[in-house]
Amino acid sequence: MKSAIAALLLAVMLTACSDPLPVQAFTGPPDFDPVRFFAGTVNSWGVLENRSGAPTAIVTTDGVGQPEGPDGVHFLQNVHVGTNAPTIRDWHMRRLGAGKFDATANDMVGTAHGEASGRAFHWQWTLAVHPGNPLTNVAMDQWWYLQADGSMLNRTIISKLGVVVAEVTEHFLSKPEG
Repeated sequence: MKSAIAALLLAVMLTACSDPLPVQAFTGPPDFDPVRFFAGTVNSWGVLENRSGAPTAIVTTDGVGQPEGPDGVHFLQNVHVGTNAPTIRDWHMRRLGAGKFDATANDMVGTAHGEASGRAFHWQWTLAVHPGNPLTNVAMDQWWYLQADGSMLNRTIISKLGVVVAEVTEHFLSKPEG
């Protein structure tokens, strides 16, 4: 009996540590194009959870994206986390080719590289929580899922030195220009 319980616990632990599903697991129309999604007015509502899964703050964003040529978007986003003062994220995202994207932002370290396949988009990037102080940088692992109604779900895992410190779940609504 003890060995069966130990085997079950081991299986649960291995499952919990497995990598997320590959982007290809969410294929099917409509294809998600984040450049097109963020061109216009975009709002989100969500929750920030600590590493134990307890909700710690409401997260909301509002922003406006302007096309930059045929394959880019400039997106200004107001980010509100709990009662903290809002921050402004100034994004520039580009479509590089079929399903490939990159982006820079004022609070991002380096360039983010992402991949879209079907309704899913995945990328990882480093957030400079306090730009200029690399000790406060955190890793962002984001999965975006386009919904049938045109909205998008975002799941972000925030980690520091490989340890998950928080997670964010958000629902985004986009109203394209024009």
